[in-house]
Amino acid sequence: MNRKVIIIGSGPAGLTAALYTARANLNPLVFEGNQPGGQLTITTDVENYPGFPEGIMGPELMEKFRTQAIRFGAECHFKHVTKVDFNARPFKVWVGDDMFTSDSIIIATGASAKMLGLESEKELMGYGVSACATCDGFFFKDKKVLIVGGGDSAMEEANYLTKFASEVKIVHRRDEFRASKIMIDRVMNNDKISVIWNSSIKEILGSKEKGVHAVILEDSQSKNTIEENCDGVFMAIGHKPNTDLFVDILDFDSAGYLITTKGSTATNIEGVYACGDVQDHVYRQAVTAAGSGCMSAIDAERYLENN
Repeated sequence: MNRKVIIIGSGPAGLTAALYTARANLNPLVFEGNQPGGQLTITTDVENYPGFPEGIMGPELMEKFRTQAIRFGAECHFKHVTKVDFNARPFKVWVGDDMFTSDSIIIATGASAKMLGLESEKELMGYGVSACATCDGFFFKDKKVLIVGGGDSAMEEANYLTKFASEVKIVHRRDEFRASKIMIDRVMNNDKISVIWNSSIKEILGSKEKGVHAVILEDSQSKNTIEENCDGVFMAIGHKPNTDLFVDILDFDSAGYLITTKGSTATNIEGVYACGDVQDHVYRQAVTAAGSGCMSAIDAERYLENN
């Protein structure tokens, strides 16, 4: 059966697109992918989503989004799209051997924070390890935190964390930052921030019950290791948009994000729209992702009406 709209991905963008297209009687089919609910499912407390003055757990917020979309007729599956063909209409989408066709597509595959690849980092994500200072900085009031990275976003997050933390140390594997001069100056002039040069984190020490209490640092030249005490570790080594499915099909920018037309969520293929972190490397918040999910639903609805 050909669908009017298929949504690839979930999170605030995909599930808001599902809610809006469902209420427009388009009966969206949603493939939620490998991380149903998106990055919010690894965020423990969400305190900056409007309408939840007491805060809410990330997974619970996404469950509410999903329930609301399903109530109006969205069909959500925890399945991962493995291949697409946007060459002809209707568009084709595969989940393994099963093929689905649709008159329009909304892409909400999101982005993944780049990680160091440590087992302990995975284990303690949301329990003292974070990839988002604006999401989690508040929980480190008067504590000591480490931030890993050397680009503009690492500098920005380090500065932001000084609003809460008593001490911020930047761990950088080289002896100079690649950030812009203005951002480096801002960090170097901040009394709360210091830098551990030529070092990388080899292990994060802690538990889900008690959080993080230290890391093992390795000197990149001497290979000596030391234990550095801290209450939290923030990763700021960049994000990778989840766009592998669309290579050679859609237009990307130099960082790999999908390009959408200014003032719209349209991609370079008519009838295919993109929303959320897969096309937004600037704001990357739950509320902005949800907003762009609404936009892509309206864009898709208008496209379907005119065709």
